[in-house]
Amino acid sequence: MDGRGTFAPAPGPAPALRRVMAQAAMELRLQLRNGEQLLLTLAIPILVLVVFSIAPVLGERNRVDFLLPGVIGLAVMSTAFTGQAIATGFDRRYGVLKRLGATPLGRSGLILGKTTAMLGVEAIQVLVLGLVAWGLGWRPHGSVPTALLLILVGTAAFSGLGLLLAGLLRAEATLGAANLVYLILLVVGGVVFPVSDLPSGLQRPAELLPITALTEGLRAALGEGGGLQLRDLAELAAWAILGAGLASATFHWE
Repeated sequence: MDGRGTFAPAPGPAPALRRVMAQAAMELRLQLRNGEQLLLTLAIPILVLVVFSIAPVLGERNRVDFLLPGVIGLAVMSTAFTGQAIATGFDRRYGVLKRLGATPLGRSGLILGKTTAMLGVEAIQVLVLGLVAWGLGWRPHGSVPTALLLILVGTAAFSGLGLLLAGLLRAEATLGAANLVYLILLVVGGVVFPVSDLPSGLQRPAELLPITALTEGLRAALGEGGGLQLRDLAELAAWAILGAGLASATFHWE
């Protein structure tokens, strides 16, 4: 008797890459189906871009050229920090992390899947914001590779900080704290107004924030010269190392 097909498909886990990509696809679908998450990741950045591009509050600056890099930074923060912290906090509360970590996916595969989904959301954000900015009169210039490098390092920085927050607080507290930090950084992080317009006592602390490094770095990268500000990149890298280190030391999977 031919035994072929008796155990088809063959028992055992799928290849690691396939497991990670399947998890990433599921995470991406969940994020895109979540109305509150879409509001945070897409609707608010688009609203900020449109309203402040039209409203005469930025003086004689080219409003959309100034705003787009800051709004991209805001979008990255909303996905990698706020959304990541909230989703991870509730996944841990409901035991999702514990169960997925015990599957063949493993904890490293789970982290890779979440990170891949996060980058997918950011790609959609950048594309949509670019199209909206195009409709408002923006035209591409500067260095796209430099901007992508800053986005990747900024994503690492905000992701580590989001995991740190989710690891320290209960899910409900994470929800409130993450949204509060989002609003504060939106105001003082150079997203809509340059940091130099802040009161003198706030300027120096604001310059040290990761959102400020990301927005200022993106403005330099997407400007006419397309330059890379090494200081901004170094600040983001420092935040990424600090956030990842603290998150790994404090995060609990259960």
